[in-house]
Amino acid sequence: MDIRIKAIHFDVAEKLVNFINKKVERLARHNENISDVDVTLKVVKPETAMNKEALIKIMAPQHEDLVATKVADTFEEAVDLCLEAIEKQLEKKKAKK
Repeated sequence: MDIRIKAIHFDVAEKLVNFINKKVERLARHNENISDVDVTLKVVKPETAMNKEALIKIMAPQHEDLVATKVADTFEEAVDLCLEAIEKQLEKKKAKK
């Protein structure tokens, strides 16, 4: 699984990169066909609370891409919320089969 992390207009701390990699690798339990994961991090309105936005896009062969975007107080929380949404999408797809 290839995990790409892109931060828009800021530098990502190593601790955050490790957190994201660890969390995203858990998705393999739901679908081992996941080939690529794009994580985009962005700060919206820097002076406000709830200003960290995470967008996660999952690509797997023979499946449509899954996308989730969430805004939270921290990037960790936003990533967790995105992954929860994607896990639900993966479970729905599995149930349809």
